Formats: sequence, C-alpha cells, structure tokens
Amino acid sequence: MARSSSGIVAGLTAAALAAVGFLAYQASASAPASLGKPKQDAPSTAPRTPKANADPKALPAASGKGTRVVYALKADRVWLVGKGGKAKRTFEVTPSTVDPAPGEYSVTTRSGKVVGSDGVPVEHVVRFTNVDGVSIGFSAAVDGSTPPPDPAKRTGGIREARADGLAMWQFATVGTKIVVVP
Repeated sequence: MARSSSGIVAGLTAAALAAVGFLAYQASASAPASLGKPKQDAPSTAPRTPKANADPKALPAASGKGTRVVYALKADRVWLVGKGGKAKRTFEVTPSTVDPAPGEYSVTTRSGKVVGSDGVPVEHVVRFTNVDGVSIGFSAAVDGSTPPPDPAKRTGGIREARADGLAMWQFATVGTKIVVVP
C-alpha cells in the first residue's frame, strides 16, 4: 500500500509542477516587454530606494477619501487632509496606552480644557471613540509636554504639541471623519 501511495504523491507533485510551469510561462508571455528593463536615461546600476526609506510624512495610500484626519498607529503620525485629498498638515504624536482599532470613525465630542486620563491638564481635546471604557482622542498638554505614557495606566489621550493641538481643534469639528490605519 505504501508503494501505491508514493506513486500517487509523485504523480500529483509532477502534475502540480507542470501546472505551475505552464502558468509561469503564460504570465511571462503576457507581460509588457518593458517590464524589468531599466529606463534608457538611467544606468542599470542605479541604486534602488527600498520602501522602508519612503517619505515618512507621505499620506498613507489606503487612508480614505475626502476631508479627514488620518492617524497612523505604527508611525505615530497624524495628517489633516482637506478638500481634494491634500494633506494640509502632518505631525508626530505620542500615543496612549490604549489604541483604537484601524477603521473609520468620526469626532464625537470636543473639550476646550480638561484633565486627561493620566491626570495632566490638557486642551483642545478631540474625541472619536471608546475602547473598553477608555475614551480615545487627541489632546495637547497645557504645559506642552509629550512624555511617553505610563504603561501601568490605561489612557486614551493621543498627545500632540500645543501648536498641532490647536490646528487639530480648528480642523476637526464634531462629525469630522477620523481614519485610523495600522
């Protein structure tokens, strides 16, 4: 029985390899002739820029359409995007200990001045969601500080510099779309 099983496996493997080879041939036959060839005005030894070196201030491609605030979790960066999809402003933020899930939200409430969930007086608070009872939003510390959050506390304040907080406050009124990307 072992011999017939190995014969079947060998036959299936050969058929799979033949199918992959055929599909690879079809793909190469339908590819444009210029694919993979260097441009005429550039030497073939020109260094290639890896994606990791892309402009960190560039608006993420899959960040929605229209007027919106884009918050990139991994980059700890925010973009205020106006009409026509143009970023009007971008800046770094200090994340809280509780992150929102990637997705689309809208500004639900705003507060001029309050005490943040970490006990620090903050201004220009723009809230857009709750995660397990923790309110998530952007704010600026009144003293201008942006220290890293205490990992022992569950906080939702995404801290901005004061000038960035004012720009957010002026841009993101109740109902403004917030897009969170990974």
